Amino acid sequence: MNRDRADPPPESPHEASALPVPLAAGLPPTDEILIERLEGHARAAHGAFADNTVRAFAADSRIFAAWCRENGLTMLPATPETVAAFIDAQAETKSRATVERYRSSIAALHRAAGLPNPCADELVRLAVKRMNRTKGRRQKQAEPLNRTSIDRMLTVMTPERVHRRVSEGEHGAPLIALRNVALIAVAYDTLLRRSELVSLSIGDLERGADGSGTVLVRRSKADQEGEGAIKYLAPDTMAHVEAWLTAAELESGPLFRPLTKGGKVGASALGDRDVARIFRNLATAAGLKLSRLPSGHSTRVGATQDMFAAGFELLEVMQAGSWKTPAMPARYGERLRAQRGAARKLATLQNRA
Repeated sequence: MNRDRADPPPESPHEASALPVPLAAGLPPTDEILIERLEGHARAAHGAFADNTVRAFAADSRIFAAWCRENGLTMLPATPETVAAFIDAQAETKSRATVERYRSSIAALHRAAGLPNPCADELVRLAVKRMNRTKGRRQKQAEPLNRTSIDRMLTVMTPERVHRRVSEGEHGAPLIALRNVALIAVAYDTLLRRSELVSLSIGDLERGADGSGTVLVRRSKADQEGEGAIKYLAPDTMAHVEAWLTAAELESGPLFRPLTKGGKVGASALGDRDVARIFRNLATAAGLKLSRLPSGHSTRVGATQDMFAAGFELLEVMQAGSWKTPAMPARYGERLRAQRGAARKLATLQNRA
């Protein structure tokens, strides 16, 4: 895992992409035909999916395989009864979104093996309905980092604080502070997801005449084929980015990178899981009073809410966040819309608001 740490070097190659099908996880070696089909599908699918998708699929398949072994059931082909029982069991401890992903992975596993999809059976659909009635379909929203919180986080790395960390032996503290400030500033302006943030390249930055800038996002969750999208960076954000690049003496390659506490800059990109860790550290240092710890999507939620609060239309917000459908940005802004809806207007007319 990429971390700001004391032991050099920070560079480590990205984890190699796992095969889309973890053969050893669930099939005995006697199932030669199925193994051959799965291996053929893995070769054909190489490079067709994002690394995160491949890792999630492999992890889900291993979980399903382990559960089948523990319960003396066949993983492949699985019967609808097996999948329904698996969903019932997982729904007791896992979130609805996680169990839905398990179901999707089981279906993909059967397609890869050329087998009928048990997840299309009515028994499985009923198991999902049971889960939804118990848990509800509403997902937890990431804790928002709005502009007020961002400004406090940007100023938390004061020269005095950084100097104190250097005196305590963290000689890389100035560089770490510059990188972290640039990271959260870019995250807020671009509304990027954590995986998209760490994929940004220095060569895709472009400075405007007024001090603002743009950055090309070559690939995103909603753009797996790499059509790309240009994101705006405000002048203050560009200043933070340029301060980080100048101090780190970087001219090409990944924009955000791991650092040692001694100040050694890694050659590879920062890990996407490190984004949430950095946000949490900054929020804690800034003394923010939040109901939950920030996640890697907190700036995305906060910027969306700020746009709605400023009166921007839904289509404008969708464009800024590269959403294909209005469902998610509408959810992020639903509390603001409730404050401005018909009930609020009626209460105002009745002198109750």
